[in-house]
Amino acid sequence: MTRENLPEMNPPRELELTVGPAAHGGHFVARHEGRVVFVRHALPGERVRARLTDAGPKAKFWRADTVEVLEASPSRVAHFWAPADALKAGSRGRLPVGGAEFGHIELGEQRRLKAGIFAEQLKRLGGVEREISVEVPADENPDGLGWRTRASFSVAPGGRLAMHPHRSDDLVPVQEMPLATAAINALSLWEVDFTGADRVEVAAPAAGGPPLVLLIPSAGTHPRTLARIASEVGAAADAGAGETVSVAAWDPENHELTRLRGRTWVREHAAGHEYRVTGAGFWQIHRSAPEVLTAAVLSGLQVQEGERVADLFAGAGLFTAPLADAAGPSGHVLSVEGSPGTSRDARKNLFAAGQVEVVQGRVDRVLRTREGGLDVVLLDPPRTGAGRTVVDQVSAAGPRAIGYVSCDPASFARDLAWFREAGWELDTLRVFDLYPHTHHMESFAVLNRP
Repeated sequence: MTRENLPEMNPPRELELTVGPAAHGGHFVARHEGRVVFVRHALPGERVRARLTDAGPKAKFWRADTVEVLEASPSRVAHFWAPADALKAGSRGRLPVGGAEFGHIELGEQRRLKAGIFAEQLKRLGGVEREISVEVPADENPDGLGWRTRASFSVAPGGRLAMHPHRSDDLVPVQEMPLATAAINALSLWEVDFTGADRVEVAAPAAGGPPLVLLIPSAGTHPRTLARIASEVGAAADAGAGETVSVAAWDPENHELTRLRGRTWVREHAAGHEYRVTGAGFWQIHRSAPEVLTAAVLSGLQVQEGERVADLFAGAGLFTAPLADAAGPSGHVLSVEGSPGTSRDARKNLFAAGQVEVVQGRVDRVLRTREGGLDVVLLDPPRTGAGRTVVDQVSAAGPRAIGYVSCDPASFARDLAWFREAGWELDTLRVFDLYPHTHHMESFAVLNRP
């Protein structure tokens, strides 16, 4: 019987499923009476009992969370973090928090699964078949923990830090974040009453130095309340880490950053350069990612003295500064970033490099106004990818090489297909596990014309 002819009925709340291959997004594919079910917190080959989280009689597919393992994979391990453990949460009728959805999988198997997922996306969306191996930073912790220099939390009723389950508005209070660096956990923010804030973002520089706690206030929160939170954060940090901590408030609607304690930015270091990163400004999350990715970019693109380079979606200048070093005083490096605050950081970080031109604005709009060709282009777009317009604009600039840093294999493969239509071929491709215990991965590719 085909799925189209299946009788329409309300789905049962729980199903027994035999789990198939891994899919992009942290899911595993199973089938129930001909219908695809995307199951989280499972492993290929397992027999599980899964609780439906998104289902309807006419839906093309259902979503489910594993709540009991009936036949376990040999690659299954005990989860390192109780709030993210689907089996413990399921036994209490709850959903696990997101952000550690591969924590039940042995690390080596995580990387094999990621390699397979990347290869599948590359072939299906990009039209390129290639064997993928996943690289691991040389200084990675053996348990895959303690790598996040940034962490994001919601605030539960009562003011305590909390996190959301996947695709859920529920809030689960947390008392630690094992994927975060020791510097973040040592701040003891779990003891602070954050009533008056909707979200809390924490940044702790990989090389040390004062961390920054960024408050996103609830609507109508009085400045006195924010001052009270900042004072509590300072007291908790002094008691826990003995570390000076900065606190600021960020209004995302008006793009206003208010200093409450210390300074509104953190100082990061990579590849011999120092960077100022303000407030909610973007920086690579893994403590080793800036060095790993910068080395990959410089090795892959081999920028020469005097070349014209564009660093698109450039952020605070992580790649712009070493690219400017390679191009030298006789070269020219265009840095384009859409976020006004992050672009201001880039101006401060790159002010001494006379060969760098920093432009704030949407990449497609900036490129539309540029004249002349380019020798090298580097793209580091958000998770959604660069998009067809930017792909066409970059190709039309006629560079000898294109570098593409990506945090999403699907959007990278889609953009790659458009580049291939324009006559480009995939040369170097490196995939890095910079997000252990999650389904995410980072990659760097070099594209050349035949």
